[in-house]
Amino acid sequence: MTFAPAWLRFSDASSIFRVCRSGIAAWFLCLGFMAPALVRGATLPELWLERQKSVVAVEYVTETEADRRPTVSLGTVIDAQGTIILPSNAIDPRAATWQLKDFKVYAPGDANSTPADYLGQDAYTGWHFVRVNEALRSRLVPVTAFAPAAGAKEPALADFVWGIGLRTKDEDFAPYIMQSNLALIQALPQRTGIAQREVAAPGLPVFDRDGYLVGLAASSFGQSYLQFAPGNRGVPVLQINVEESSAFILADEMLPYLGRVPKDVSGRPLAWLGAYGLEPMDRDVAKFLNLSSQSGAVVSEILEGSPAELAGLKARDIILAIDGKPLPQLKPDRVVVTYIEREVDRRRPGETLALTVLRGPERMELKVLLGDEPKLMREAERKYFDRIGFTAREFVYGDAIERRVKAGAQPGVIVHYVKASSPIAIAGLRQEDWIREIDGAEPKTFAEAVTKLSDIEKDEARAEVVMLVSRGGETAVLRVKLK
Repeated sequence: MTFAPAWLRFSDASSIFRVCRSGIAAWFLCLGFMAPALVRGATLPELWLERQKSVVAVEYVTETEADRRPTVSLGTVIDAQGTIILPSNAIDPRAATWQLKDFKVYAPGDANSTPADYLGQDAYTGWHFVRVNEALRSRLVPVTAFAPAAGAKEPALADFVWGIGLRTKDEDFAPYIMQSNLALIQALPQRTGIAQREVAAPGLPVFDRDGYLVGLAASSFGQSYLQFAPGNRGVPVLQINVEESSAFILADEMLPYLGRVPKDVSGRPLAWLGAYGLEPMDRDVAKFLNLSSQSGAVVSEILEGSPAELAGLKARDIILAIDGKPLPQLKPDRVVVTYIEREVDRRRPGETLALTVLRGPERMELKVLLGDEPKLMREAERKYFDRIGFTAREFVYGDAIERRVKAGAQPGVIVHYVKASSPIAIAGLRQEDWIREIDGAEPKTFAEAVTKLSDIEKDEARAEVVMLVSRGGETAVLRVKLK
């Protein structure tokens, strides 16, 4: 790989002065984080060596009933306290926070790790936050040290951009450089740059030719190929590069939210609207309603007891504006749904959300007092029963939505995990089945179900247990042979 360093140099000391004078973000540069690069007039390899100090690899273990499953994700350092952000898909959303253990952080090219703590996930950005112990912090540089000056222009089409990738643990997370040119900027709904080819690993920063931060790499987009094999015609294949990405959220879209560190590992407080199954307004419908120049989202269902229901929002209402601001026209059309969800997520319970909706021919203004999100599946209580062979999970609000039943107190428990070749697996029980009765009795609470199942687990003389199980709207009786 060759470099052309001629265009990678600061012209003179006056350029540095203008950078330091232009805004708060730039003061990071003048306080020493980037001083060596600025003074020397750094080449791309020199910039790369300095900026790789803002990236790390994070390893953790998910402790399940059957094993301890290690996972590695890549993250970006955001402050001097050793806080690191990981992409939203870095952690399985089904995993309970207490199952996430032994967080360790590796600097690029270093085989030795440093312990870290998991801080939780922010609903608005989707980022998971981790904080590494002090032992490693002095070797790291926050990515904010490379933030552009206030008022700096965003990258333009065809601009040169580059970023960092890390190899695997077996290779000590050795860093490598990627570079490309900006091909497209699109609101998805965050303004997202798309390069001509992969430019950084997901979750790691992207820079311009002068070493300033221009964005944070998102999940890679899939590309379609034709695959040929003897005896058949070309078959379309979708391939996704999970280790590198050509897409990145622009710096202006991510820098303002680096301070959204969760107050607890559950990520609460979480704002709740309760409008379910939003769909973008069909273009033909928009034309018929004389709304061709207006974006909108159709409400499919209003959840029982939700803030949306209390505010008077109804199914088939079309949301046109939030807080008096019309919904933006985004492409593809479905992105408008993500926009609305993010507008809710960035608020807190107790705040008011003003919605402009179209109901039939009438426009109306609704004030929604956002509530606190009901208990999530990842927060639900769980209990493993080794002899029977499964983990029971508390029935939560989301389970009622999925099963189209009345929300509130529901009997029974949900099957979270089934042990292979166990009595309950042989009987035919599956993950996500709803156990509604145990030996003919309806457990009214999770605690009641745990007590009943614990008694069965301890009774060595018991030969079987009978369960009433619901799956896909159908109910069946299963006889679980314990001997």
